[in-house]
Amino acid sequence: MKEKIRNMLPPVLLSGLLLAAWQIGAGVVKMTHIFPGPLEILAKTWELRETLFLKQLPTTLITILAGWILAAALGIALATLMHFSGVAEAMLHPALVITQTIPVMCISPLFVLWFGYTVTARLVAVVLSTFFAITLNTFDGLARADREKIELMKSMGARRRDIFFHMEVPSAFPMFVTGLKMTLPWAVIDAAVAEWLGATQGLGYFSRRMIIRMDGAAVFAPVLILTGLALLGMAALGMLDRKCAGYRAEL
Repeated sequence: MKEKIRNMLPPVLLSGLLLAAWQIGAGVVKMTHIFPGPLEILAKTWELRETLFLKQLPTTLITILAGWILAAALGIALATLMHFSGVAEAMLHPALVITQTIPVMCISPLFVLWFGYTVTARLVAVVLSTFFAITLNTFDGLARADREKIELMKSMGARRRDIFFHMEVPSAFPMFVTGLKMTLPWAVIDAAVAEWLGATQGLGYFSRRMIIRMDGAAVFAPVLILTGLALLGMAALGMLDRKCAGYRAEL
């Protein structure tokens, strides 16, 4: 416990110093409509809590979770296909790389043109930005299974399906979790950006609307909530990652 506290102390102190400097700077500038301090943002978030948490947050949360789950399912499917087929790997790998050269923020308006102001447009943006890392991490994990143990299983008459589920899947699971940890912040960011560019509800849409009203604290309030969501998600995935530590030690 003491070691954990010592490890947490430096980032907590740094965050506190940065927030204090931000608050002091906002007090010096005295232009809260464009440069609010952390205290003003917290006060505004509390003031708008009903609108933000009950009306806007559910829409954004659905976009993040649905898009992220779809990306995970697509990543698992593509990684498994490439693992079992060298031809599929040769065909798909370059295409996967190409998808990551496309700036999602720039083409999100196209999704609005194609699908309108619907959740589909936002889901496509989230999936496109997140499935690549999940796919490659899962594929690498499948390939890292212990070859000697696999050969031993083959010598004992194990079927290909048994090897996959009992050796390769456990090997890939920690890497899959790593892919989830990498992409969660992207899912949060791109969901908000997609709402910013084309939506009628959600935290990103609300933030854009507050810019028009020149309400700086209200612009930052959704950002604060999104940051909290990302941190909670990363903490949950960190716990899951620690649960997978046994796999890493054994495989």
